[in-house]
Amino acid sequence: MSNDLNIQFERHDKNTWDVEYIRKSILDCMVHLVGKDPELAWENDWYKALVLFLKGILAERRVEFERKIRAQEVKRVYYLSLEYLIGRNLHRTLADLNMTDAARQALAACGKSLEEILDCEAEAGLGNGGLGRLAACIVDSMASQGYPGVGYGIRYQFGMFKQSIENGLQVEHPESWLRFGSPWELERRSLVYEIKFKGRIFHYRDKQGRNRCQWVETEDCEAQAFDVLLSGYRTPSLSYLRLWNSRASREFDLHNFNAGNYIDAVKSKIHSENLSKVLYPDDSTSMGQELRLMQEYFFVSASLQDIFAQHVTCPEDLQKLPDNVAIHLNDTHPATAIPEMMRLLLDDHGLDYENAWDITRRVFSYTNHTLLPEALETWSLDVFGKILPRHLDICYLINHHHMNNVKYKLPGDTSILGRMSLFDDNSKRVRMANLSIVGSHTVNGVAELHSQLMQKGMFADFVRLSPGKLTNVTNGITPIRWLVLANPGLANLITDVIGGDWVHDLTKLKKLADLADDHGFQDRFMAVKKANKVRLAHFMSEKHGIRLNVDFLFDVQVKRMHEYKRQLLNLLHVLTRYIWIRDGIKPGLLPRTVLFGGKAAPAYHMAKLIIRLINDVADMVRNDPVVANQLQLAFIPNYNVSAAEIIMPACELSEQISTAGLEASGTGNMKFALNGALTIGTMDGANIEIRNEVGPDNIFIFGLESHRTDELWKNGYNPGEAIAKSADLKRILEMIRDGYFCPEEPNRYQPIYDALTMGDHYLLTADYADYIACQERVDQLYRNPRAWARKSIINVANMGFFSIDRTVQTYAEKVWKIKPVK
Repeated sequence: MSNDLNIQFERHDKNTWDVEYIRKSILDCMVHLVGKDPELAWENDWYKALVLFLKGILAERRVEFERKIRAQEVKRVYYLSLEYLIGRNLHRTLADLNMTDAARQALAACGKSLEEILDCEAEAGLGNGGLGRLAACIVDSMASQGYPGVGYGIRYQFGMFKQSIENGLQVEHPESWLRFGSPWELERRSLVYEIKFKGRIFHYRDKQGRNRCQWVETEDCEAQAFDVLLSGYRTPSLSYLRLWNSRASREFDLHNFNAGNYIDAVKSKIHSENLSKVLYPDDSTSMGQELRLMQEYFFVSASLQDIFAQHVTCPEDLQKLPDNVAIHLNDTHPATAIPEMMRLLLDDHGLDYENAWDITRRVFSYTNHTLLPEALETWSLDVFGKILPRHLDICYLINHHHMNNVKYKLPGDTSILGRMSLFDDNSKRVRMANLSIVGSHTVNGVAELHSQLMQKGMFADFVRLSPGKLTNVTNGITPIRWLVLANPGLANLITDVIGGDWVHDLTKLKKLADLADDHGFQDRFMAVKKANKVRLAHFMSEKHGIRLNVDFLFDVQVKRMHEYKRQLLNLLHVLTRYIWIRDGIKPGLLPRTVLFGGKAAPAYHMAKLIIRLINDVADMVRNDPVVANQLQLAFIPNYNVSAAEIIMPACELSEQISTAGLEASGTGNMKFALNGALTIGTMDGANIEIRNEVGPDNIFIFGLESHRTDELWKNGYNPGEAIAKSADLKRILEMIRDGYFCPEEPNRYQPIYDALTMGDHYLLTADYADYIACQERVDQLYRNPRAWARKSIINVANMGFFSIDRTVQTYAEKVWKIKPVK
């Protein structure tokens, strides 16, 4: 590596990577860092050597970027998230550095294929769904735009789980992504912090006669930092993830070992390391609940101690924290950061309550990601008090002052106190969403409808208390991963016709609208789509042994399995087509391939049952020669970022069909539309803003709107009326009830039948008829390739608003109050 860091940046900025320099650098890393003879090295060794070479470049850039941050004294943002779904990093880093072609040539000179080496990378097991993907996009965008940001999280040893489908059932396996280590990591052996749990609180008076507390007799473990450097796109700036690995404060008890108590000798090590084993441990048991709370506090405490270590060197620095530091809570999982900050300021630094609270509220901001009551995190007082007794005391103190503030500002309404309290007195639980709102200076929703529902519904009282505190920042996606890398055919076509500036400013895609009626461009556009369908068909055949007909319409719903996302409604449509085809009810029906994918939480039995029903129906469709000629159905196992990069460019119809009012935003809808898919969806989440951007004629909208779903929930919904009006729906439900798809176990899907006929909380039967009619409009349009191509192009042209760069700029200016490094 060069001793002059600016030389490396200049080479990079001028697009003058030297192939021979790269080749020699990789060989040097192979010998000196991997420790292998290049003539005997395996593909995985070449992968490690290439990553280590790139990591060296990023490390140089980090040193230079940190110097600029210090010199310019800019405010930093620290993003706290339990998930980061970053996907594979090698392809992205090469693209960021503008090194892909040069690296390919350098490896070819060594007799190696870049594509084969890219396949060696294991996808990082640091996230699961949209929450983690958004966090990854935000950290990526901070790097590309030069904002000084760090993402704090947990270094999960096994991620969430690896999903397989066995006899139609979801089976969970450990996701051993760190089995061979990760060459991207920088292990920080000196960055270790003590984390405390349980114990008791010792009250005393200090020399000034003030009441003080000391947290004593605790059970402790240690958090060690591992950094993952993340490059910005064609820029010398970068960001990084700082991930915490748990370990025992005392890993080995020699006395117990010598006494023959071999298990007891390592018990502390085993218990401590559990904290960073898996994402979202099963919390259906009391021990699981304790582990999850300990896991959340573990990474929060380590992160705040690390922030204090960087920014507090003398007492005066405490007062400057809000000017130097912004801490953002990505959902409620890191909400214990608020009482932890108070604990550090009160107990460790001796501040009084008013001063500590003023600092805390000026530092924190919070993104709410859900209005589902069951998804708003709460903890029983027993569990919270057992694991974090000092923090429970602090929460009571915060709530005391908060309630006094409510009484003062909103007098005369006693009912409001129970709703706004940090504690639910009926269920004896701590409300983490209320804690996050009270302890933050700004709270945002992630789509216009979500933010409106947040402000007018569940958190309306907080709007009255603090007008302007609750706002909206619509989610976004990174076009680098989801178009440049995932869909190079379309990216190259766009660059060919409008130039390459759109990569840095996605709003410039609007120029494509002028070509929407150009038959020549339509042909090229649809040829790219067909090539992507062929690529997906090859992936499905090679990886899963499933053959797809690329001449069928590709209809896709891939996302976390949950009843409110209504994969079951999609399946009801599939079953409708099944009986239409099988019984000849609608001859000449448009052929379709319907693809599902997504993981169900291990303890979420209904979601797992829906997966099994999808697979049972898929088997029946596949084995019926009459139906299989017009309908294909498949469930894609272990859906992840790498799979999404193949699936999304091939999709033609994107299913975004959640019950209106329940999806906060969604980002999959944006990714599909950016890749030229048309959306069929409800007026929910970011679907509404997509409709506003692309126009109502270029999206398929159906179903009840949120005000109607609210009315049905309040007044009581009777699914029997909708079922009675539809002979098809009635017949399908009877097939499910009677075991038509599982004759060996006729009652297997009785719970699904009961859920749909005895309440139907997610209103599938209410939306069924409109959904089927909307799907028939899809068929009609698809039969006109020119009209379909036109609408697809218009969708791509109007996706500029959904760039993650716009999202991060909004956070930076309105929430975090930070500026990019110059």
